[in-house]
Amino acid sequence: MNLDNYIASIPDYPIEGVLFRDVTPLMGDGEAFHYACQKFVDFAREVGAEVVVGPESRGFIFGCPVAYELGIGFVPARKPNKLPRETVSFEYALEYGTNKMEMHKDAIKPGQKVLVVDDLLATGGTIAAANKLIETLGGEVVGCAFLIELEDLKGREKLEGYKVLSLLKY
Repeated sequence: MNLDNYIASIPDYPIEGVLFRDVTPLMGDGEAFHYACQKFVDFAREVGAEVVVGPESRGFIFGCPVAYELGIGFVPARKPNKLPRETVSFEYALEYGTNKMEMHKDAIKPGQKVLVVDDLLATGGTIAAANKLIETLGGEVVGCAFLIELEDLKGREKLEGYKVLSLLKY
């Protein structure tokens, strides 16, 4: 299946000069969404994932079906002040600004094998932050899976040493 047929390219969004890759057409097509999630499931099996972490918010959309299919847990990585219990946090750079990510302090068990799933690898800041949080909690990041990788932003460089799957590259 050619997943590129299900990605809409929106020029000058959210700011001038950015070509936004909209994944909602893929999410709205049952066959394409299932196909993409199954590719993530196959990768999760290959790397031996025991839990899936998904960064807010599209990481939830793609990570939850993977965890469900495998019968393993899902851990949300969220923006500040969204989680009700004790958290660990990490500040990171975005394409156009900075942000902070948090996870519950007890979300990952020491030695647990973690797959991080998100829709997009751009500069790599979000995923590097998620990986840092996972490793701070004693987890082992066994892979990072993305629907789209924007190669010109060189986010993969921030993930050196990690196994990376990108279903589409622009």
